[in-house]
Amino acid sequence: MKHITYTLLVSMALGVSGALAQGKQVIGVSIPSADHGWTGGVVYHANEAKKALEKQYPNATIIVKTAKDATEQANQIQDLYTVNKINTLVILPYESAPLTAPVANLKKQGVYTVVVDRGLTDASAQDAYVAGDNPGFGKVAAQYMGKEMGGKGNVVILRGIPTVIDNQRVDAFEAALKAQYPGVKVLDKKFGNWNRDDAFKVMQDYLTRFPKIDAVWASDDDMAVGVLRAIQQAKRTDVKLVLGGAGMKEMIKRVMDGNDKLIRANVTYPPSMIADAMKLAVAARVAGKAMPKSTIIPSVLVTKSNASKFYYPNSPF
Repeated sequence: MKHITYTLLVSMALGVSGALAQGKQVIGVSIPSADHGWTGGVVYHANEAKKALEKQYPNATIIVKTAKDATEQANQIQDLYTVNKINTLVILPYESAPLTAPVANLKKQGVYTVVVDRGLTDASAQDAYVAGDNPGFGKVAAQYMGKEMGGKGNVVILRGIPTVIDNQRVDAFEAALKAQYPGVKVLDKKFGNWNRDDAFKVMQDYLTRFPKIDAVWASDDDMAVGVLRAIQQAKRTDVKLVLGGAGMKEMIKRVMDGNDKLIRANVTYPPSMIADAMKLAVAARVAGKAMPKSTIIPSVLVTKSNASKFYYPNSPF
């Protein structure tokens, strides 16, 4: 699948004039509810993009819907088609497998489908895909942690939820460790569901079962919060590094200040990608064109030296 650079595509999208509009465009945007920090950022950026795009493109109507689970989301996108008569769908699936058939059904009905972040289990169900670099997210994390650990020691992993992107991240993380730092041992990997409380419970289990843990790949900043709480409550001093991800402002501030011995870095995966996907979709549809099949936004390692570039104090995430 051909990857098109993020910077080029955004500039292409913004360069398309609203004057090119041919008829009314009705775009449905379906996203998970703000059930943790990252999705809170997604909801914020989606609504901000809706306001800006409807102003830029007077012939476009954008309807943003949030869902608390996969079942509600599947019902919502069907309603967007039958009730709101959308001709384009931009969706960040709550989960990959349960949303694949509903999205494929809309595509068969002629709706142009743009999938964001959590890829479907059958890529033929989508016309276009916009996401962060999930394999890169895992690889960057492993390379940093392996180096910081001196190439040896014990690490535990907290996974997200069962999705294609979680598989990509974890597979890439483990592959990079095996190739570059074979002395680092993965003790276990369990789902923390990108949730602070769930991650707290998983970490409690790890701390109970494993007498020596050198580092934790939380793989998400919300889960890192739960991990830190569990470590603090257990009064464990063996853990020397906790690496989250996605750029939560509180975590970026810790990295920037350099005072937290456990939180020394982060890996980007911005929730604003939903806004980027909406911009690309609206610009393409107004112009009567198809989007590139794949748009990948790179994951970047954040350390004290560059953290200020990724700190957004007014962001909800």
